[in-house]
Amino acid sequence: MATHVIQQVSDNLIKITVTVPKDKVADALQEAAKTISQVVNIPGFRPGAASYDVVKQRVGEMKILEEASEELIRASFLAAMIEEDLDVVGAPHFTMDVMVPGEDLVYSAEVALMPKIQKLADYTKLTVAPESTDPTAEVIAEAKKDLARMQTKEVRALAGHTLATGDKAVVNLTMKKGGVVLEGGESQNHGIYTHETYYIEGFVDQILGLAEGAEKIFTLKFPKDHYQKHLANTDVDFVVRLNEIFTLETPAIDDEFAKRLGLENTEALETKLKENLAMEGALTEKRRQEKACLDLLAQKSEFDNIPNILVNQEIDRMLQELEHSIGENGMELKDYLRSVGKSVAEIKLDFTPTALTRVKVALIIRDVAKKEDITADAATVDAELDKIAERMGENNEYRERIYSPEYREFVESQVRNRAVVDHIMKAMVR
Repeated sequence: MATHVIQQVSDNLIKITVTVPKDKVADALQEAAKTISQVVNIPGFRPGAASYDVVKQRVGEMKILEEASEELIRASFLAAMIEEDLDVVGAPHFTMDVMVPGEDLVYSAEVALMPKIQKLADYTKLTVAPESTDPTAEVIAEAKKDLARMQTKEVRALAGHTLATGDKAVVNLTMKKGGVVLEGGESQNHGIYTHETYYIEGFVDQILGLAEGAEKIFTLKFPKDHYQKHLANTDVDFVVRLNEIFTLETPAIDDEFAKRLGLENTEALETKLKENLAMEGALTEKRRQEKACLDLLAQKSEFDNIPNILVNQEIDRMLQELEHSIGENGMELKDYLRSVGKSVAEIKLDFTPTALTRVKVALIIRDVAKKEDITADAATVDAELDKIAERMGENNEYRERIYSPEYREFVESQVRNRAVVDHIMKAMVR
């Protein structure tokens, strides 16, 4: 039977040295030789029939020992984890100390321990105040404008019309600095809405009054706080060719407009808008409350030192979430990084404080689940799995994966975590 010794390397890092006795190693060598003889062609022997000495002569005893050590290390390391009841995080770092045929097998592994909460703040005494979700008059007015914009018609301007405020311009655009075209600074048939305010200051003013087919060259200074640091507060040359002009016909918000949307009149339209905005507001408010509760609880609680491996894992997860999010908008990560003027390393650095908080929140949820004995309701898990399977349609391969024990365990953890968060919010929001 293997033995082990534990040394504390730092607050959350330990080193386990495991010794597997040579008689266990000898047994494993015999099994490993059989395995090797099944896959290595040994003249004169059927697969798996060659003796240990024949296999040793064919591949060398160290090769057999390497094969045997994989299972020996896996089994003995797992046994040590269970015996010590260690809650580890991340992959262990293994080092072979003694690996010689005929001797004890000795290896060591450095593992990071899951940090503990030294003092969980009493969330029954912490408060997050709810905020109103009723839409304001300004929000309703803006929603009406958005509806009108969605129904706006673009009509090709008549001959002789020059670009005016409120029109849409379709342009070929080139931006240069020092005579060199900027990366991503060239576009064809780019739409410019002259009533919008998010363009570089002065850009729209420069092209107002132009007729179709006209070209203009001008220079503008980029803002000091521009997200692309290398362009901030610098002069950039613009070359603009106006290809097409469209006038925008935005409908009035009246009874006729409401009827086109399937509603009786403007009063019914406003009532429907209020209902929809209130629902959206309630969802947004719930997300705000959840974040506020968990962030406050993380701030007021005391933790062991958080291992870097946990924070780095969370940063990588956040980067994947960002990549997925921008991918849904048809953009690649490299394009996003260029648009914000940052590298992956800088983005990761920006993520660090949030990642640390997210790690603390995960520890809190885990701790509260244990203390309050909160588990996933089986019926809720079944319903969630059925809902996911329904979205997969008739794809049997995906449905089988959804109902696998591994995926069920994943959904159970989500359901349990949701129940924990609801428990915390019920105590804190008041």
